[in-house]
Amino acid sequence: MLWYILVLGVVALCIAYVAYNYARIRKMPEGTREMADMAGIIRSGANTFMKTEYRTIVIVVILLAAVFSLFVETTSGLTFLFGALMSSCACIVGMRSATYANVRTANRARETKSIGETVKVALCGGSISGLCVQGLGLLGMVAILMIFGSVRHDVLGGGLITTLEGVNPTIMRISTYSLGCSLVAMFNRVAGGNYTKAADISADILAKVRNDLPEDDSRVPNVIADFIGDNVNDIAGNCSDLLESFVATISAALMIAVILFQQYELNIAENVKQALENVFSGTILYPVLLAGVGLLSCVLGLFYADRKKMGDNPSRELNLATWISAGLTIVLGFGAAAICFANTDAAVLRETYKWSAGWASPWICAVLGILSGVAIGSITEYYTSTDYKPTRKLAEMAPEGEAFVVTKGDAVGSRSVLLPVLVIGIALFVSGKLAGIYGVAVAALGMLAFVGATVSIDAFGPIADNAGGLAESCHLESDVRVITDKLDAVGNTTAAVGKGFAIGSAAFATVSLIVSYVGNFTKAGAEMTLNIASFVVVAGAIIGGALVEYFSAMLTDNTIESAKLMADEGDKQLTPEVLSGEKTPDYNRMIAIAARQALKKMLVPSVLAMAIPVIGGFLFGVEFVGGLLIGATIVAIPRAIFMGNSGGAFDNAKKYIESGALEGYGKGSHAHKAAVTGDTIGDTRKDVVGVALDIFIKTMSTVANTLVSVFKNITLIR
Repeated sequence: MLWYILVLGVVALCIAYVAYNYARIRKMPEGTREMADMAGIIRSGANTFMKTEYRTIVIVVILLAAVFSLFVETTSGLTFLFGALMSSCACIVGMRSATYANVRTANRARETKSIGETVKVALCGGSISGLCVQGLGLLGMVAILMIFGSVRHDVLGGGLITTLEGVNPTIMRISTYSLGCSLVAMFNRVAGGNYTKAADISADILAKVRNDLPEDDSRVPNVIADFIGDNVNDIAGNCSDLLESFVATISAALMIAVILFQQYELNIAENVKQALENVFSGTILYPVLLAGVGLLSCVLGLFYADRKKMGDNPSRELNLATWISAGLTIVLGFGAAAICFANTDAAVLRETYKWSAGWASPWICAVLGILSGVAIGSITEYYTSTDYKPTRKLAEMAPEGEAFVVTKGDAVGSRSVLLPVLVIGIALFVSGKLAGIYGVAVAALGMLAFVGATVSIDAFGPIADNAGGLAESCHLESDVRVITDKLDAVGNTTAAVGKGFAIGSAAFATVSLIVSYVGNFTKAGAEMTLNIASFVVVAGAIIGGALVEYFSAMLTDNTIESAKLMADEGDKQLTPEVLSGEKTPDYNRMIAIAARQALKKMLVPSVLAMAIPVIGGFLFGVEFVGGLLIGATIVAIPRAIFMGNSGGAFDNAKKYIESGALEGYGKGSHAHKAAVTGDTIGDTRKDVVGVALDIFIKTMSTVANTLVSVFKNITLIR
């Protein structure tokens, strides 16, 4: 209990720092009247969208919470509500802070003409998002552990109406808390992705292709909807996405700790039962302590970056915050491992748990996870940044036309898949050798232990993007736009790195959840196995892989249909009076169309991720669902990496040409228009499909873990 209180102290420090940064942002001047008015439209549109979206989310959450409490476990409905609440708070606070930080970032560039000073404002706004993700996710988990007495392995329970065999209430509370986070993340990602990319694609078509207007020209009403979309998807959606991953990895580690104890206690001598209990206590405490020291490291790393004098290289300054956070997490994580395991029975660790490096095994696995996260980020940066060959080569294809751009972009995306998958596979293998399935779960958590810093850097991107858009739409001096363009280019890379990190962490988290799922339906004392030669498992795997493709197509179709509708509406509004500046377009009508389309199209894909394992489990049983999860994961991970990296490369190739780096070709040239086509294709890939696939597989795995006891009791076709 003492350690949980100390972790809560770290959470309190984090929330205090968030409040301090939020107050700082609010006190900064917004700039000119035009800037303040435009920022007000963005803020109002984002708030209206979130309020409307949550009318649907609240209904779904309440209904599912009632089902869990009535039929599965009495208190699990409350923890499900708590998970949805924590995720919602993180994304709403993050989005609101971004809508205040964007205009203040543009104004700081206008006032100081300093890249370093401008970076600080955007990073300050981004840190609110990042620290809320880790702080609130951890707050909810620790609160549940303290209120309900940590995690136990020896209790059974049921719902208010039914009693199911094999339901562990403490495990159910943890899994439903994680599922509440997953549900909000799925809704936010699907709806936010549709909103922002429909607006972005339609704005690009109208401005750059049809009318030869600047990218963020305020005469194009779709541009303002795009500004709003940056906040509801790249901030709010990303916050709920990474919070869900963070919580899911802690949940998986705790569930696996229970599964391992139940497996070993029946096969161990009576005289070492107490030693086994001590190890069990350590395996429960370590994930929470690791997450706590990671949060402390993020606060310190971001505080240092905020206080130091920044130069004119934003990438270096932002990377510094990440490296400090990761380094401190490694050092403090070692101390946490010593606290949890140094005094446990070495023989139990070595002979029963098969930890090849003794009590330090979980820490080494966590380090592997951290290094994997950094490596995946670096690989993503190589394939998507204009500083490196792949994106530059892609830009050089643009003078040859759209076909060359698209084909080369696809090749870049496909080539970028191998190394991240190798990193994930090797890390999983080594972690499993070091500490078994518990090591895999801790490696996943290690990658996310400093998620506060990675989300903060990721959130820098859309804030900088919005700042650049405001600078152009509010007709600020050209040297201001030079600064914001540089930040925007860096932000594109940080966003691409963030997406790669999200996909990599989802892979680790999903593998951990699949392992815990198999353990949850395996009889106590028996070896955990899922027979991949079984026709039931193979059938599930094939269907799971196909569902990933169907889900991707559904999201793409929804986005393109919405984009066409918005482009047609924008065409109607671009009258001669609007183009001449005599009349202002109807922004509110365009914003309303974007919101209506996004909310209309979010329900079916979101529910699909939850319904698939439920239907499969009730009809065909636990092994079929196991195959479903494996097939979906194997297809989704490389698919998501391809989508994210090809989309990022398309986007930055366009930016590379716009910067004048491709000699003889600039804005408005045929090469630029070819690159815009590539960027339009990449928009849906990186910001709609790629980011939703990782939630798709995590949500299915979390639902399966939550309902595995139900599937064991009720299967229609045996």
